[in-house]
Formats: sequence, structure tokens, C-alpha cells
Amino acid sequence: MKYSELVDFYERISQTTRRLEITDLLVGLFSKCPPDLIDKIVYLTQGRIFPEFIPLELGMGDKMIIRSIAQAATVKESEVEQLYKTTGDLGKVANILLSKGKKQATLDLFSFSQKKEPITIERVYKDLEKIAKAQGPGSQEEKIRILSDLLRDASPREAMYIVRTVNGTLRLGVADMTILDALTITYVGSKDARPIVERAYNLRSDLGFVARILATQGINALKDIKPMPGIPVRPMLAERLSDPIEILKKMNGKCAAEYKYDGERVQIHKINDKKIILFSRRLENITHHYPDVIEFISNSISLNSYIIEGEIIAIDPDTGEFLPFQELMHRRRKYDIEEAMKKYPASVRLFDIIYADGIDFTLTPYPKRREFLDKVVKENDRVKLAEQKIIENVEDLEMFFHEAISNGCEGLVVKSLSSESIYRAGARGWLWIKYKRDYKSEMIDTVDLVIVGGFMGTGRRAGCIGSLLLATYNDKNDTFETVCKCATGFSDEEIKNMRDILAPYIIPHKHPRVESRITPDVWVLPAIVIEVIGAEITLSPVHTCGLNTIKKGAGLAIRFPRFTGKWRYDKKPEDATTTDEIIEMYKRQLKKLYEEVEVTS
Repeated sequence: MKYSELVDFYERISQTTRRLEITDLLVGLFSKCPPDLIDKIVYLTQGRIFPEFIPLELGMGDKMIIRSIAQAATVKESEVEQLYKTTGDLGKVANILLSKGKKQATLDLFSFSQKKEPITIERVYKDLEKIAKAQGPGSQEEKIRILSDLLRDASPREAMYIVRTVNGTLRLGVADMTILDALTITYVGSKDARPIVERAYNLRSDLGFVARILATQGINALKDIKPMPGIPVRPMLAERLSDPIEILKKMNGKCAAEYKYDGERVQIHKINDKKIILFSRRLENITHHYPDVIEFISNSISLNSYIIEGEIIAIDPDTGEFLPFQELMHRRRKYDIEEAMKKYPASVRLFDIIYADGIDFTLTPYPKRREFLDKVVKENDRVKLAEQKIIENVEDLEMFFHEAISNGCEGLVVKSLSSESIYRAGARGWLWIKYKRDYKSEMIDTVDLVIVGGFMGTGRRAGCIGSLLLATYNDKNDTFETVCKCATGFSDEEIKNMRDILAPYIIPHKHPRVESRITPDVWVLPAIVIEVIGAEITLSPVHTCGLNTIKKGAGLAIRFPRFTGKWRYDKKPEDATTTDEIIEMYKRQLKKLYEEVEVTS
């Protein structure tokens, strides 16, 4: 299949912001794709060549790409650099310079007569795979050679998209859920089988894998998919409530309450009694950061293979007390891990099991999962089960909540004990409910918001991006809805470097998944999550969070938002605070206000 056909699709999709139209375009693309090529097309459309949990990157920075373009276009590197400064897009640079070269080549009859065959998707994928796997001495030159040869054989238009793929700026705005819709329509005929396809994706976190099975074996093969150690499962998520009475109502009067630790959620995989791998909630392989956790776990769990979830927390080496999340993030480094282990020792609290020695536990009710976990974990100072209590009344729930807070936790995660309490991978629902501290009348709890735009500053911030447009995640529509502009809480250094921080994600137009009535100075791909606190939540005529939910024509906004200093790189944009959570917080705030007015009266 010609790569130009994929480029045609890229260009058509870049001209629309309508999700249904994007889905139709994907269906058209997938329909003419050979079944054995579908996984590669899905990966390339995502802007990658492997699923995100495989830590193998192309490893080509701007300088290496500039050298590749210069060699392919037979121009000086300085010419490439100058054009890059002007356009800010290496893909456009490749297009412009190679267009000049092709025009010149047509004047050469010999060159014209020796015109090469069009490049294929297989060729592009294979060459990019070679680039990713090139390692060791001489690997940089090898990467440059492979890319320059590929660009030389590509059309200028193809070269533009190849370069954008290599430097991570493809930015087509195609969400995973949209690809799942298109795959289901293409290979099943309608979206009726979407839950089966989505469950397979949630258990394997690999769109290419799901696409290949669906295209070559059919929908029935996906029904048999189970978790597999070494491949991360998309984590189950919780809803949020602030009223213990309503929490117990949702749980039919009885629940399990667990400490909500202020740490890093981790998925622990053991493969065939040998290797242990740690994945973050973003499916990143974080094994390198926690060799001490690997050692503690290997001596504590009596299973040959498993997938177990827990929370890694930093502890005070002198007192054993829990330390804040920020302290744990000092462990996220490439070098000097031994030093970090001594300075910021870690502990882990285990709270769920997904797979064990051939058994898929995702369809097992939570009480049975916890019971099994209790049997196979041998606790020690560093490895324990999450602190838990079975709750049947509001007083006990409140007491346990305050106990968790006094022990350095964020609050509680309350879990259903019903027969329906399965592990819903990748889903957010009322089987788990977050009950965090300070969910009282005014908004004094933090929220995690997604950066979707930026505004240029004035005064001391002139010439810099001085404030950010932030959004919640609407998990029903798979969109991001603006909720505030935030300019306070950032250090001078952060403001100074803000453009560099956002540079990989700046796009020329509003992202298709962003709902905004405000036009910022720069639009940003929804990718970075930050923690924000505000004074209260108010109705807003300009923001789209919860639009028309409380009042027709009005959304919700966070008043006086302030950045807390936490860049939540451990969270995907889809893990951010949801629109429904903001709506719920607003209703609780309003209810509390009415109660206070009644008392005063």
C-alpha cells in the first residue's frame, strides 16, 4: 500500500475538527487496508511505531533530523536551520527544500528517466523501526543515513509527514476511542460490538494489536482476550463525591474503604517467575526508578506470574511517615538512582489483583480479589496491603476518613462489595468513589486540569506565555472543556521556560477534542496535566465545562485558580478531573451555601 494514500488521509483529517467526520475518514482508510498492515497503519496514525508501553523511541532530536534533511535535499545544514527558525516546523522545512530539489531533478532527463517507485507504508514503517532499534557506537550516523535515504525517495509531501512522525509532531487529533469506533464499524459493520473491542483494548493497551486481531481473526477472537503479564492493563478509575451519606447510598449501605495514598499508582507485573516490571498509570515503564520496590516485591508475593496494583509512596527514613507526592517525584530520574533511593526511600501499598498464574481476575468481584490478594502477599515494613475497613454507617466512614488524613493520606477510596464489583479496566464508575479531604462548601480541594491553550503575558511577563487555558475531561463525549485561565502560582523560571515546555504540543488551530468559546494566543495539544486549586466554582458565560447543565447558556468556571506547583506528568489527559466531577463539586458547594443561609436565618 502506497504511503501517499496514508498522506492523503492525513491531509483530509487535518482539515476537519468534527469527530464523526474523522471516524468516517478512518473507516474509509481501514476499509482499503490489507489486514496484515492494519496494525502498522494504526500505529503510524497515532504518531508512533510501537504501543506506548514499549520504551523504544526513535531517538532523533532536531539536530539529527536537520542533518538528514540537508543530506536528502543536498543543501547546507545552515539553510535547513534558518528555514526551521522561520517556519517552526521541520516537516514543512523538508517539504519546501525537497520540493526545490525535485523541480531541479525534472530538468535532468537522466534523473527523470530513473524515477523511483513510490514508497510504501511497509517501507516507511520498516525504516522507522530500524531507526528505533539502531543502538551503540555509530547508531546516530546510521539513523541519519536511514532517514535521509527515506526522505530522498519520498515525495516532498510524504517527507513532511515522515519528519513529523519522527520528531513527534504529527498531531492529527485522532483519539484512541475514535480509532476504536472506526475499527468496529469497519470490521463488524456497526458500533454494536464496540464494548467487546474496547474491553480488549483496555486489557492490552495496544490499538495495533486489537486492530490486527479484529482484521485477521474477527470479533469472536477479541472476546477471549485476557490480561498478560508484561503488557499493562488500562487502570480502573473512580468517581468523586464529597458527601459520606451519598457515598453510602451509592454503595447500598455497605462498602470497603481504603486509604488514598499521596503517591504514584503502579501496576506490578511478574513474568513467568522471572522478570518484574513496573508500569505507571500512564502505562510508562518505570521499573528503572524503583529497584528497591522490585526487591521488596520479589520477596513478598508467592506467585509465579501476576499483575497487581498498588501505590508507591515516599517515606521518611527516620520516622517511617509518609512524605508528599512531590518528594517521590525526585525518584523520577535517569541517573543517580542509588543516591535517590537513600534520600527518598519508597514503600508500596497493594490494593488490587488483575491476573495471577493464568487466572483473569478482572471479572471477579472485588471482595474475592482482595481476599486472594491477602492470601498471596507476605507483608513487611515496605510492602503492605492498603489499609482497609468495612463500613456500614456514616460515622465510621467519617472517622476512618479523618484517620487517613491524620496519617498523611489524601482521603479514602470507597469500593463496592456487590457481586457486580468487577475490575472495569479503563473505565470510570461508581464501583469506586474517591472521598478526599476538604470537599466542603468552598473549593479548597485541588483538581487536575489539562492545558489546551496559552496567552501571552504583559509587564514582567511580556514576550512569554503568561497564563494558561485549562480544561476538564468530559469522559462521556471524549472532549476537553475549558474551565479557567490560570496565571498565578508559577515561578519566574516556569514562566520564562513556559514556551519551551509547551513547544512540542503547540498546534496552529484548536484541537478537535477541545470545546472552547475562548481563543487563546496559542493552541496546545491536550497532553499536559497540572494541579490547580481555586476559591470556588461559579457559573460562567464563557467557559464550556458543564455547558447548559446547571443553567442554559452557562458553563462552570474555577474562580481565582492557582497552580499548586505540581506538574502531573504521571497522568494522561484522560485521567484529569472530569466535567462531571466539577458539576458535582459545584452542587455540593451550592448545597452547603444554602444550609449556611438557613442556619443564619
